[in-house]
Amino acid sequence: MTEPDYFDELYARNDDPWGLATSHYERRKYALTLAALPRARYARGFEPGCAIGVLTTGLLSRCDRLVCWDGAARALEQARARVSSDAVTFAQHRVPAAWPEGSFDLVVVSELLYFLSVSDRAGVLFRILETLEPGGHLLAVHWRHPFAEAPSSGDEVQAELASAPGLERLIEHVEHDFLLGVWQRTGA
Repeated sequence: MTEPDYFDELYARNDDPWGLATSHYERRKYALTLAALPRARYARGFEPGCAIGVLTTGLLSRCDRLVCWDGAARALEQARARVSSDAVTFAQHRVPAAWPEGSFDLVVVSELLYFLSVSDRAGVLFRILETLEPGGHLLAVHWRHPFAEAPSSGDEVQAELASAPGLERLIEHVEHDFLLGVWQRTGA
């Protein structure tokens, strides 16, 4: 698992360490992410690991209410400045140790799960299955190349989601650099 201080130190050195607001890769990935959502509107979405809120702005255009969390205080400051809407609730928390109350019809995990340990990923998946409404959607997108800070690859993370009982894969988008999947919650 990536140490929590890693993200605080990263944002202390650079307001946008991955070029989330400026890179072509990110703009294109966000456009594909939003295009992959099966519904035009969602009642309540959850975006853990929202970073500086770039994807949040797009998700807000598709969600009536949106809960956005990040563990890094500096990232959240930027997200709050970028997204000014009463429809969004920002909070500083890390999953799976914390999880918002209530249910969701959309959960979006973007470039997050490979930073977590196997047991923490299992905890996140458990919480998703516990709070994602039947018929609700989980969208996950992850970088495919190994890097030192991630104990797992994007391919491993997406494979874990694909094998989870209670989720039916609707979309699998595979590129050289990232995987994007959308799953629908089945059953009660």
